[in-house]
Amino acid sequence: MQPTNVDVPTADGTAEAYLARPDSGGPFPGVLLFMDAFGLRPRLAEMAATIAARGYVVLAPNLFHRSGRSPLVDLSALADDSRRGELFERLGPMMAALTPDAVARDTAAYLDFLAAQPDVAPGPAAITGYCMGGTNALRAIEAHPDRIAAVAAFHAGRVVTDAPDSPHLGVGAVTGELYFGHADQDASMTAEQIETLEKALDAAGVTYRSEVYPGARHGYTQADTPMYDARATDRHWAALFDLLDRTFRG
Repeated sequence: MQPTNVDVPTADGTAEAYLARPDSGGPFPGVLLFMDAFGLRPRLAEMAATIAARGYVVLAPNLFHRSGRSPLVDLSALADDSRRGELFERLGPMMAALTPDAVARDTAAYLDFLAAQPDVAPGPAAITGYCMGGTNALRAIEAHPDRIAAVAAFHAGRVVTDAPDSPHLGVGAVTGELYFGHADQDASMTAEQIETLEKALDAAGVTYRSEVYPGARHGYTQADTPMYDARATDRHWAALFDLLDRTFRG
């Protein structure tokens, strides 16, 4: 189940990616895995393989492909809390470059690449996203509601902002199902912001679940960082596979 490295053509250049698939059989539903800010690395490959083992073809693209190939930061710094500021000084401009238009263009390319795989079943895909990847997964389903059946966003930050293009303001376009697994210790997605998101989803009539994971910090699924929380990560896997299995297998 070890993912392979592939290159995905996009309108703005080539995005490297991990592609993980079951060992045999098919066709299988397609799933995009949207990375956190720290990018493609062994932990993301491991997560893609875990999803593939459940009967899905998984594509995990480098969302920062405009800035170069992975790794784009010193991965040895991930385990050191004192170096987070240093990392985000470099990552900040890359994150800012992922505008709603850029996310929409890239997602179309990722979906096209995934759909062209011979063992991918026809029909909509799903996305699971982490940290900024969760936020961009929401933007992706807002841009392509006919091509994405479900999105799971885990410890997603800045889903609610004061900006006129805040992700939560576009949920009226969503026709699929959404799941949010919030960290309860997350300055980028506070209790007030969660409440604002849920009100927007309710007003738009979106099918969703929004849950707060007690004691979990922002980044709780990432085992190569100090934010990792094994119990919250297990809960995340259960929630993700519940969503995927119901979406694709009824």
